[in-house]
Amino acid sequence: MDDQATVLIVDDEKHTRDGLRLSLEDDFDCYVASNAAEAMEYLGNDHVDVMLTDLRLGEDDGMKLLDTALALPKPPVCIMMTAYGSVDTAVEAMRRGAYHFVTKPLNLDEVELLIKRALRSRTLERENVALKQQVERKFSIEGILGQAEVMKPILDTIQQVAPSRATVLIEGESGTGKELVARAIHNLSGRPKANIVSVHCAALSPQILESELFGHEKGSFTGAQERRIGRFEQANGGTLFLDEIGEIDASTQVKLLRALGEQTIERVGSSKPIQINVRVIAATNRDLAKMVEEGKFREDLYWRLRVVTLQLPPLRARKSDIPVLADHFLKELAKANGKAYKPLGEDALPAMMKYDWPGNIRELRAAIEHGVVMSNSSRVMLKHLPSYLLNPHGLGLGIGLRAPVPVKLVPGEIPSPEVSAPPAKSDLDINEVEHQLILEALQRSGNNRTVAAEMLGMSRRTLQRKLKDMNMVRTHRKRVLAASETQAPAS
Repeated sequence: MDDQATVLIVDDEKHTRDGLRLSLEDDFDCYVASNAAEAMEYLGNDHVDVMLTDLRLGEDDGMKLLDTALALPKPPVCIMMTAYGSVDTAVEAMRRGAYHFVTKPLNLDEVELLIKRALRSRTLERENVALKQQVERKFSIEGILGQAEVMKPILDTIQQVAPSRATVLIEGESGTGKELVARAIHNLSGRPKANIVSVHCAALSPQILESELFGHEKGSFTGAQERRIGRFEQANGGTLFLDEIGEIDASTQVKLLRALGEQTIERVGSSKPIQINVRVIAATNRDLAKMVEEGKFREDLYWRLRVVTLQLPPLRARKSDIPVLADHFLKELAKANGKAYKPLGEDALPAMMKYDWPGNIRELRAAIEHGVVMSNSSRVMLKHLPSYLLNPHGLGLGIGLRAPVPVKLVPGEIPSPEVSAPPAKSDLDINEVEHQLILEALQRSGNNRTVAAEMLGMSRRTLQRKLKDMNMVRTHRKRVLAASETQAPAS
């Protein structure tokens, strides 16, 4: 009897209880209860696989018993039965979580077949959950989920490099999870988990960044009213994560080179060296090798940083991970927003697999949160997700911007878009598309560069640099055009 499924029959009519028990006891371990209190005694003391309960139990309500049973840590499969069957009652029972609904007089063969089918369904569901957990354990490290082939060498490298003290450079597009990888390396390193300090280099001016990294002495500059301990000292014995390392200025690069090479720093306003024991992990979405060639980044610092390099792939290169990532975010964000977990609808995943995700995992997470908040059904359907998912190539950069529009640029000013018809897709190159999206973000934010940068998934400093480049390009075009008009022969 130990290998048989347990069935609890709940009915206030004795002949129904006994008839079902006699019919089912050859194949199942059967228990009977005449009311909700007796049923809950069985449910609380023994593991019940299937509960077959009447809708009306004398003074008790079968629907309430259904709700209570399904709220248990290990709920049984619930099948409702009643002589008062109706479409509305059946729908309500199924909505509350009942597996199926049968009406009296019962067809005993049908009931037995239904119970066996319910048990097979639950077995498959449990196997699927177990397999999914096994896959997540196999292809995840410290919260990094990845089954795609391109992720396997990255996960292997993380495990290999983590116990060492080697400096790591993480490269990849914005939103690919560089900080998550940095924290995984730190957490697996054996250093105290809490002792990781992050610095967003692009968010600080050169003067503030230097003080932020190395600290300063009282009176070392205007406003320095007391000594400040820098991030290197805060991270002593642990890890310092330098995000957007490509944005630091030449002076800070020199000091950082010394800190990496000698494991010593000096606070601003002091010449006293301070010994440190800090493992540095840096990240960038820029091409540092190209910046070295252009003289914008020190070559010696570049080689210090890239002892080990990890190149994170964009989400469009690992689309097979989208289902796992999406389900992870559905659970996480449902809990964060006080919502019940809902799986993706049948039309949502195909659209997500076609989309190019220019904002990468950060954009996917934002889209899932949109769906979690907007869903008013049992699943997160395509209609609940952001409308830009209907554009497979992701020209909206994940922020739902309108089609690009022609603009007039004035050097040194924040440009404002003019209203006119969008250019043909064939007329746009990738730089022009980016420029138009930046302008649209500025328009939507009321020319607030900080807000526009957040909408575009970049730092304010990066946005300022791109605006400067845009103005330089447009100025150059005007000069070329003016020169060509001057040289053109008179007609």
